[in-house]
Amino acid sequence: MAKILIIEDETTLQNALKEFLISENFEVASATDGEKGLELAKTENPNLVLLDIVLPKKDGYEVLAGIKSDEKTKHVPVILFTNLESPENVEKALEAGASTYLVKSDYKLEDIVKKIKETLATQRHEDRE
Repeated sequence: MAKILIIEDETTLQNALKEFLISENFEVASATDGEKGLELAKTENPNLVLLDIVLPKKDGYEVLAGIKSDEKTKHVPVILFTNLESPENVEKALEAGASTYLVKSDYKLEDIVKKIKETLATQRHEDRE
């Protein structure tokens, strides 16, 4: 069973994502601020991180940099999930190592889970090569 780490400060959204992912047979860990999220990324060994950009304590870019600069977590795919949709934000996220970038308002829970499954499948394929 794949473990997803959700780092999202909107608790209503975080809980909805968590419930939906659990119903899809994922194990879920979560944090509501970037500092705790980065800590969990290093201790929970997630298979994928779903990361908001606008977070208390450390923003998503800082968390992403922390994940990608650590030997233990640098291989973990990170999906940035945010309301910031400018081309600059997308480019900055992808350059920093995000696997993909989703704009919250454009996706339903089903779409997000589909993207998570696609990203995990791609990761497993790359790990085998």
